[in-house]
Amino acid sequence: MSQVIPLGPAARMLTTREAALRLGVSLRTVQLWVEADILPAARTPGGHRRIPYNAVEALALSTGLGGETMPRSALTRPHAHALLDAVPMALPPEPSNALTPMDVLLVADDQDWQVRCAQAMQPYGSAVSLRFAETGYLALLQIGQKVPDLLITNLELPGMDGMAMLRTLERCESIANMRILVLTECGEHDLARRGGLPKSAEVMNLPVTAEAVAVRVGRWLLGQRVS
Repeated sequence: MSQVIPLGPAARMLTTREAALRLGVSLRTVQLWVEADILPAARTPGGHRRIPYNAVEALALSTGLGGETMPRSALTRPHAHALLDAVPMALPPEPSNALTPMDVLLVADDQDWQVRCAQAMQPYGSAVSLRFAETGYLALLQIGQKVPDLLITNLELPGMDGMAMLRTLERCESIANMRILVLTECGEHDLARRGGLPKSAEVMNLPVTAEAVAVRVGRWLLGQRVS
């Protein structure tokens, strides 16, 4: 969440548009990342968002994102180093060629939804490897071959539904180190009546946009990079 703070002439801050150009994503994507606390931001007294330059660079380097590099001259102006004192430093990123993509398995029988999610995650580039399954049974086959870092699943699926799939994974102990995001229209009472979800599962209530799912994936991605 951004807050109103005074920004002196020495502060190296970017507008949301400049951050979008640097990261190679849309302006709306940067706005979503600010709202989701993926990127820290401040507000000028006039109400405009400003994002710390080194936070944008850390995100670009740690996730492999990259658009237009900010001019070096912008960093050599007098007192530009003051930003380093004003904003906590991010952890040093690993070399980009050493990063392992986050493996995401999306389980949904709606191909249009699969396409929208893939498009929404395009800004992450090679930092995310996205694969699909249309049913719980096909998802189990894929998980048996390779356990994903993140499982995103609708509960309502043809054949074996999401609840049956998750219970099977619990019995096989295949979810110990796997993050789970469940998309459902069910409330807490209905989920409990159907047997409940694994404790590690997080829930996003439908209807939800593909962009909102992508924002949640981005937060997990950053957590994985830091850890």
